[in-house]
Amino acid sequence: MTDTVAGLLDEIADIGRDPARGGYSRPVHSDAEHTLREWFRGHAARRGLDVRTDHNGTIWAWHAPSGSRDGAAVTGSHLDSVPGGGAYDGPLGIASALVAFDQLAARGVGGTRAIAVFGEEEGSRFGVACLGSRLATGAITPERALALKDTDGLTYAEVAARSGLDPERMGPDPDAIARMKAFVELHVEQGRGLVDLGRPVGVATSILGHGRWRISIQGEGNHAGTTLMADRRDPMVAAGRLIAAVRDLARAEPGARATVGRLQPVPGGTNVIASTVDVWLDVRHPDDTVTASLVARIGEEAAELATDEGCTATLTEESLSGTVDFDAALRDRLSAHLGDAPQLPTGAGHDAGVLAGRVPTAMLFTRNPTGVSHAPEELCEDADAEAGAAALADGLELLAADPPTVPTAPDTDTTGGCPLV
Repeated sequence: MTDTVAGLLDEIADIGRDPARGGYSRPVHSDAEHTLREWFRGHAARRGLDVRTDHNGTIWAWHAPSGSRDGAAVTGSHLDSVPGGGAYDGPLGIASALVAFDQLAARGVGGTRAIAVFGEEEGSRFGVACLGSRLATGAITPERALALKDTDGLTYAEVAARSGLDPERMGPDPDAIARMKAFVELHVEQGRGLVDLGRPVGVATSILGHGRWRISIQGEGNHAGTTLMADRRDPMVAAGRLIAAVRDLARAEPGARATVGRLQPVPGGTNVIASTVDVWLDVRHPDDTVTASLVARIGEEAAELATDEGCTATLTEESLSGTVDFDAALRDRLSAHLGDAPQLPTGAGHDAGVLAGRVPTAMLFTRNPTGVSHAPEELCEDADAEAGAAALADGLELLAADPPTVPTAPDTDTTGGCPLV
């Protein structure tokens, strides 16, 4: 095989393009995501990997010359995207894994290894990100996952069944977790850390604690032309004031990030005063107590602003994950092995964060010269993409020679690392 990362990404450059938003919209179980899954299966099969899709929809591509899949060094990422996302968030990790496996084969590196493609990492369709890895680890119950609905009112159970999965079999996969001796995820950096350091590849230290909440503001729907301004109970006005308040409250808390990236008025007509406005809130901070305190203050502010407009507000938690620290020994070994690669925290969630409570886990970042992610301007230059794949191959070779100690799994998994990435 002589594929390059850039060449593989070129093959899928037209799949899921979004002419309205720009970039790519590839929600889980969409036609675009299914096409990408088939693209990966084809490439994995051509490399002689044993390709299987498990009961949660995760694709596994195995190199297991001994016949046993135990003690596997696993890498992988995802193929779904946020609406109007960039070309590299997810697919870069998958293309890099294929090229890294080519390099390991050329070097004659043995051992058991696999590439995993997890579904609904972004949470763009069903609202809870890293759904595939959450199901596998038990970080979400199958009952809750299957009941999640998309904007068309379809449940995850219905959509999964249409894609050939059996909802009755979805849920924790302790055997898959037990087979992994380590998991290393490569991802385009979603910031400017490596740009400012002048380095093409870095190693992740941690993922900020973060979560997603929905604030529903209830008012009174009415006619835009016949309702006097003094007689209105307009939830859109309260929502507008709340968005500015979220910014101000977050700015007052060092290290905090708070975002309103989506709101949905009902019924949503131009000449209609909305009856309800749902506002989705993302909050992140390294200290989980600060995250909780900031969300509480935002909830109080929402209630006050709603009251001012004759409305009410309800705050509902949709997902929450604490700060995740990656395996320190594995992180330090990888950094040293890769020429003292810089170590960086990230504010973005990943499947690696979900797996970190069960398996020695690490992440590699490749440089993003724009520093932009979740947008069409996201970028990874070809030379950096190839450097990332080589670093991933080096890391997997290190694991084949000297595997880490697998930690004892906790009785319950309350970590996540990925409610919204």
